[in-house]
Amino acid sequence: MEMQACPHGPLSGEARPPGDKSISHRALMLAALAVGESRIEGLLEGEDVMATARALGALGVELVRRGPGAWTVHGVGVSGLAEPEEVLDLGNAGTGARLLMGILAGHPFTSFLSGDASLRRRPMARVAEPLRAMGAEILARSGCRLPLAITGTNRLVPIVWRSPVASAQVKSAILLCGLHAPGETTVIEPLPSRDHTERMLAGMGAELRTAPAEGGGVAVTVVGQPELVPQSFTVPADPSSAAFPAVAAAARAGSRIRLAGVGLNPSRTGAYTTLAEMGARIAILDRHREGGEEVGTLEVEGGELAAVDVPAERAPAMIDEYPILFVAAALARGRSRFRGLAELRVKESDRLAAMAEGLRACGVRCGIEGDDLWVEGDGGPPAGGARIDARLDHRIAMSFLVLGGLAREGVRVEGAETIATSFPGFAELMNGLGARIATLAPGGAG
Repeated sequence: MEMQACPHGPLSGEARPPGDKSISHRALMLAALAVGESRIEGLLEGEDVMATARALGALGVELVRRGPGAWTVHGVGVSGLAEPEEVLDLGNAGTGARLLMGILAGHPFTSFLSGDASLRRRPMARVAEPLRAMGAEILARSGCRLPLAITGTNRLVPIVWRSPVASAQVKSAILLCGLHAPGETTVIEPLPSRDHTERMLAGMGAELRTAPAEGGGVAVTVVGQPELVPQSFTVPADPSSAAFPAVAAAARAGSRIRLAGVGLNPSRTGAYTTLAEMGARIAILDRHREGGEEVGTLEVEGGELAAVDVPAERAPAMIDEYPILFVAAALARGRSRFRGLAELRVKESDRLAAMAEGLRACGVRCGIEGDDLWVEGDGGPPAGGARIDARLDHRIAMSFLVLGGLAREGVRVEGAETIATSFPGFAELMNGLGARIATLAPGGAG
């Protein structure tokens, strides 16, 4: 599917972005491991999360949709899943695949996992290695890529695992595996990554500890074999999704929008810290807590943006927002530098290379130096006018559609169907605020 964004004026109005993707995956999985009925409100019903729901159904979990975003999950308890009769197809859901591997490692049967072309290119070794150390058997394609077979065991060994990168997916997979092991399982990260898994597990009665690690880093420990208590989960709006309309408004003078119910977990707000450093006018209204997570309404006003130097240690708090922040930098005055972006090379695509190529096609000066990216703007709109291949990456697609609305000429994006994995209704929400995004019929006509 091809979409086109044409230049628009100031944005205005109020909208609620879709539910948080990371929390939605975890709510379904942890509810499945509880004993009894959990209720979920505000679930993101994008393709990624629905792939996780289908996989859990194939593993013997009863899930009932009560209405838009409202689901009931009848949990089977830790180690209570059933052997699936079919291959578990996770589509484009990297979070779903990696976290599910951690759960399946504690079940004494063999499961087969696959996904779409994009997911089959993504490396799984970071998760497979610690799970093998705990006793699971994993057979995968070269490079430890999907499709793979995982044979779990009810005789897992707890471990202390020092992860070379701060990754919530790696940490969560090990902690979820640790639920099925006796004793204590510990993950040590060089920097704190998003902590939704820990917050949700603690709320369900699991015993967890977080403390500084010997030799540096942060250690998270879970005590295995708990009985998880079913919960009522309320999923906040996704701060990563909210970043797209936020940047579109912040970079267009005269804009003023409100984005309601956005999750403000401190491990997820790096993008908004960066935008504030660029001079973006963002206020947080109605700050409160829902289900253990801080939420609030973002009020964004448009104005001039300035270049920024983003340190590498901020990456875990904004890893998914880099593409749209590169767009913000293209609209800012001066040279911005984003440091330590190696992790972007192993997302749904090589986001570092893809974004640099697309920005250049839109007339933006930028360059890659090692794992850093610099972007140079003159404070005005870039040329635009390009046709971008999103490379099956939803965040690249949305980023260039935002840029098309802020450029001198519109931008076309091929492969925009992947937007549905994380932000169903993206064009409708943006257009409701004043953007001009349209789906093109085959052959290029709108």
